Amino acid sequence: MYFQTLDDKTECVGVYKDGNLYFDEIPSDLTRTWRVGGSVMGSDIEYAWLWSGGKSLEDVCPESLLPSYKASTQKMRAFYKSFTLAKIDFNEHCIFDLIPSDALMEFCEIKNQITEHVFESCEKAPNYDFLVGASKLLHRIRHRPLNIDISDCKSMFTSTNNRLGLKKIMEGSRYIDYNLFGTKTGRLTNESTSFPILTMKKDFRRILKPHNEWFVSLDYNGAEPRTVLALLDGPQPAGDIHQWNIENVFNKDDAPVDRDKAKVLFFGWLYNPDSNVIESDCYDREILLDKYYENGYINTPFGRRIEVEKRKAFNYLIQSTTSDLVLERAMVISDMLSDKKSFISHIIHDELVLDIAEDERDLIPEIRDIFAANQIGTFNVNIQAGKNFFDLGELKL
Repeated sequence: MYFQTLDDKTECVGVYKDGNLYFDEIPSDLTRTWRVGGSVMGSDIEYAWLWSGGKSLEDVCPESLLPSYKASTQKMRAFYKSFTLAKIDFNEHCIFDLIPSDALMEFCEIKNQITEHVFESCEKAPNYDFLVGASKLLHRIRHRPLNIDISDCKSMFTSTNNRLGLKKIMEGSRYIDYNLFGTKTGRLTNESTSFPILTMKKDFRRILKPHNEWFVSLDYNGAEPRTVLALLDGPQPAGDIHQWNIENVFNKDDAPVDRDKAKVLFFGWLYNPDSNVIESDCYDREILLDKYYENGYINTPFGRRIEVEKRKAFNYLIQSTTSDLVLERAMVISDMLSDKKSFISHIIHDELVLDIAEDERDLIPEIRDIFAANQIGTFNVNIQAGKNFFDLGELKL
């Protein structure tokens, strides 16, 4: 049965179905809707937004409904604009308490019709199940405010540039809102109204404090080179991947290579299809292109089908696969922590940051092992911990 949630916050329970609004007794036969909403999130519910691969309502709206959709959308935008001008915090209010019921029902009915059209006319996205899990994970992150504390950061305000930058951050959102479809490869971006976790200056990270006692950061030691090796069924070095590359790929007596140089050489090769700086069979670009690139599309191990010219195909394959490896492991870890005080705070590319309670520190080795053992191999993991997101030190287990 088609339905729409009236707000995506877990505590704002409200549903539209068959021309009616429900707030107390939610119908039990809800099966298909537009996108994930916090108040109704059963495992048997299907989402048209993800079914279509992340297309917008307007993109999938049938021609016959387009005038009605645009008129209703314009009305809803007018409401939101008035609420914004009134400085209403949408995180503190249920949207159905602010918008007149008739306007809400009109918009939800059009969404229902578009949702039904998607399921009847669109092919299911090949990575649909993965997208559902990722969307639910990002929903949980989006509705947990960050703990922003500048009490021990006064020295940062002595610089004019820092002061202006921090002021902008402090006056903005305290919630991280990721865009699951912000890039062709699936690498996460931030929505424009989000806390700028992916783009803010690194030293600004000092203002982020955990809600519990510790931030614990996990990332793969050389995520991209390890992804290439894994896709080629190659070995996963136990130690530092860049040191391994020095010894096995770049070891030239006439031109010694240090670790920093090895990183530069590898990524120069990864992003430049004309580079021949790596000639080792350990990293065979053509084998992977023959396996994953066909008729102008990269088909990744996670079911993504990405249209891309051949020059960029290898880069897209590695970037997309690496990003999805982290997202998929984050989903598993988030489920593991569902009944704990500790939780996933945020994700920065191949780095997963957890907010860990002191009395749950014993979970860290298990979390590390889950993160390490991904879909294509077992990767070496770096772990850091600290009392804020900037001052992180190596954590040895």
